[in-house]
Amino acid sequence: MPPEFQQIAWDAAVEADCRQIVRAAILEDLDTGYDWTSVALVPPDAVGRATIVARQSGVIAGLPAAAVAVAEMNATQSLVCHVSDGQAVEPGTPVATLSGSVLAILTAERTVLNLLGRMSGIASLAARYVAAVSGTKARIYDTRKTTAGWRRLEKYAVRQGGACNHRLGLYDAILIKDNHLAFGAEAGGAASYSPGKAVRQARQFLAETFAGDPRADMIVEVEVDSLEQLRQVLIERPDIVLLDNMPPEMLKAGVKLRDELAAEVQLEASGGVNLATVRSIAETGVDRISVGALTHSAVVLDLGLDWQKAAGDVG
Repeated sequence: MPPEFQQIAWDAAVEADCRQIVRAAILEDLDTGYDWTSVALVPPDAVGRATIVARQSGVIAGLPAAAVAVAEMNATQSLVCHVSDGQAVEPGTPVATLSGSVLAILTAERTVLNLLGRMSGIASLAARYVAAVSGTKARIYDTRKTTAGWRRLEKYAVRQGGACNHRLGLYDAILIKDNHLAFGAEAGGAASYSPGKAVRQARQFLAETFAGDPRADMIVEVEVDSLEQLRQVLIERPDIVLLDNMPPEMLKAGVKLRDELAAEVQLEASGGVNLATVRSIAETGVDRISVGALTHSAVVLDLGLDWQKAAGDVG
């Protein structure tokens, strides 16, 4: 099986990050005060139900995050989900219902919608990229181009859209990029590396530093920007070679070269990837396509909160 990065599911680590984000959101919305508009207009004992509704089509992600926000903001409200994370919805679809204190619901509204909208926007964009490469062998991956503090949540959302997670951070894989290779006297350094030399040194470092530890088998990936570099580095058998900013014809040639010299090495294309170009990149035969836009350019999915006007509810 090809080597794989950790794929993010909702777990204790993701929830802990979410809780920190929610607490920061509460602080910036309420500071040390209250939602004075709601306090001024809503009786303190008023109860009701309001439904989060999709205003546009997309893929939902972040329902566990919404539950964390509700729990953190006020125990006098509850959240009932009508869909699941990863589910595609159409405009008008009820996503979840908040019930309980009207004051609590109004106070939590923006934080809940911000979480759900951001994560669902990422999932929706990821799903579009996955659909664009359907029928090819290529898999879509995210990058570390994430919002500070949100990385696990955003990568979770990518997975809900059907795409894959690249490395989570600097600590869980070796990724030798152009600036590592260019490190030399001109940059105030002591050495300059060819891609092959860098892979050899990285493998040696892992073996010596983590002997007997699973980290000795950490994924080693290296970036190249020419077919000659690719030819040289394939001899060292890195797990993945990142083909940076190569046009489709060069990518095809790179795939052919890989198949001849080291068929087990995975090829990842990166740079210049968007919804207009991703299909042609996938059709070159590369295994992976990394797309920073999944997280840095996703548009928030439009979700709204509508009061239910049943008997006894506040509307």
